[in-house]
Amino acid sequence: MTEANPAAMAATAATPATRHRRRLRSGDILDHAVLIAGALFMLLPLLMVLQMTTVPDVEVIKTGPTLTIGDQLDENFEKAMFEASGFSGENTGVRMLINSFILGIGFAVGKIVIGMMAAYAIVYFRLRFATLAFWIIFTTLLLPLEVRILPSYEVVQKLGMLNSFQGLIIPLIASATATFFFRQFFRSVPEELVEAARIDGAGPVKFFIDILVPLSKTMVAAMFIIMFVYGWNQYLWPTMITTDEDMFTLVRGIKQITQVMEGNRIPEYGRANLLAIIAIVPPVFVVIFFQSWFVKGLTESDK
Repeated sequence: MTEANPAAMAATAATPATRHRRRLRSGDILDHAVLIAGALFMLLPLLMVLQMTTVPDVEVIKTGPTLTIGDQLDENFEKAMFEASGFSGENTGVRMLINSFILGIGFAVGKIVIGMMAAYAIVYFRLRFATLAFWIIFTTLLLPLEVRILPSYEVVQKLGMLNSFQGLIIPLIASATATFFFRQFFRSVPEELVEAARIDGAGPVKFFIDILVPLSKTMVAAMFIIMFVYGWNQYLWPTMITTDEDMFTLVRGIKQITQVMEGNRIPEYGRANLLAIIAIVPPVFVVIFFQSWFVKGLTESDK
């Protein structure tokens, strides 16, 4: 009998594993190619908007997006951030950016606080109609802002909160979404922890502040992303509530700039497009900064 060649046997044995690694490598390349193509497809409109900020407004009206890069970027940025477009001289890009930050952060913080307190009462207080109250709150998800905007506006007007941050934020800070997610998270907290806190003499307020709030950091981060972006992108409600130009948000101000058509004046598309790009940046940074907490917070609520 002939003695087998060890090198040949090793090569034969390694062949399936090598093929498997090659298949995996080919699959990874295909997956990454699809992801890159999807990212480029989503970035294409943003690149088109960015290109239109570099050319004169007349050229935008005539030709639309092109591959030509102009020299108007610095001028449009100066006008977008520091030049007012209305009559009062107060609705500059900086002012609108500040208003949008106040609205977004006010929405996020208000909805988180109200949602946590409502979920805490539903889960930990033995109320007779707690489950019914939760489902009533949950069904409000079926009533978007557009359905209740007229009675909400009537209430805000009678309370004298038009053209104010209170009128922008307070009527919309009740959140069924935040209540639902915090309720699911609080129900995942072990009962032994509640009993240990009770034995140590922790009252309801101390248990909530010292134990539940620190445990809810990831969920708070997840809700902050959702609610901040929701408040930042609000258009209909600020349009109804604000008439003073110094209260305009970025989304509201961009629409006003593109609607300007007086005599031989044309809409300032370069300025409006640059403001649109600036309006994208804060939500993107918030999502990137809280990304890991966002995923962890939403997955922990399913325990």
